[in-house]
Amino acid sequence: MRLTEIPPPARPMIDSYGPGFFRIDGAVMRGPVALTPGGVRPWAGLPELGAILAEAAAIDVLLIGTGAGMVRLDRGLRARLEDAGIGVEEMATPAACRSYNLLLAEGRRVAAVLEPV
Repeated sequence: MRLTEIPPPARPMIDSYGPGFFRIDGAVMRGPVALTPGGVRPWAGLPELGAILAEAAAIDVLLIGTGAGMVRLDRGLRARLEDAGIGVEEMATPAACRSYNLLLAEGRRVAAVLEPV
């Protein structure tokens, strides 16, 4: 059997997370974070979507990590994102972290906004 090595994604991946923090490509970030094609940065939390909407042309799906448990997104916020052409998936932050890394590794145009657990 022959195995082909696949290069890692060019964008930062989530290494781990814990109470109040994320480790992204080795760097620890405290509090909510946004991972977009434009980079990784602190995030003010919902309903702050300006940075996401500014990059809408480069994002097919936005994963919203809502903390330790899943919380439904406000319909108005969902509509703003979908009107910009962004698919929205809300889920608990642990699931969002796993899904983000998987989609990124597949080469998908994914972004995530994550509340810490």
